[in-house]
Formats: sequence, C-alpha cells, structure tokens
Amino acid sequence: MAESKTTEIKQSDETHKISDKRGNGKLRREVWVDAQGKVVRYNLAYINHHLFQGDNGRVIGYDNAHGVHHRHYFGGVSPVDFVSFDDIEDRFEADWSALGSGQ
Repeated sequence: MAESKTTEIKQSDETHKISDKRGNGKLRREVWVDAQGKVVRYNLAYINHHLFQGDNGRVIGYDNAHGVHHRHYFGGVSPVDFVSFDDIEDRFEADWSALGSGQ
C-alpha cells in the first residue's frame, strides 16, 4: 500500500543580487506551502563567497530540511525554536541586517 504524501506547492523561488555597496552576495528565498496555504518547507539564505567559502557560500540561513528547524551561520548549524514562518523570516532579516552593520 502506498503512503499518502501531503502535496506541497512551491510558492516562492526568488534570488536577489545584493549590490557591492550593500555587501555583495545574494539573498535566496524558497517557500513551499500545503493545500491550505500553510508553510511546510522553507529555505532562506544569504550567500556571499567573499565572506565565507564553506557551505556553498551560505553565510546565514534558516531552513527546515530533514524535518528540523535550524540556523546556519558561517558553517555552524544550530537548532531553532519554531514559532511561525513569519518569526523565522524576522530572525533571518535581523541576522542579515546585523551582519551588514558590521557585527
């Protein structure tokens, strides 16, 4: 008997180039939703090979690959408490902004 699998729809697949003046690199945002529009999978990343060569250049990232919500930061990976996808996006924005301000 085949297992039933929730249908996921890729709602967002965006890449934005960051100007050299603002720090270079690119922002990546991928979001999948279920039939009710609830976010079931996500990948948010700031990629800059000039700042960090490991992890395919991912300097900062949040995703829930393998069913675990976690944060990537300069090659380190740590679990995060998931409150909501909006909260994850806010955390990602705060991390990326702090990095841009020299922290």
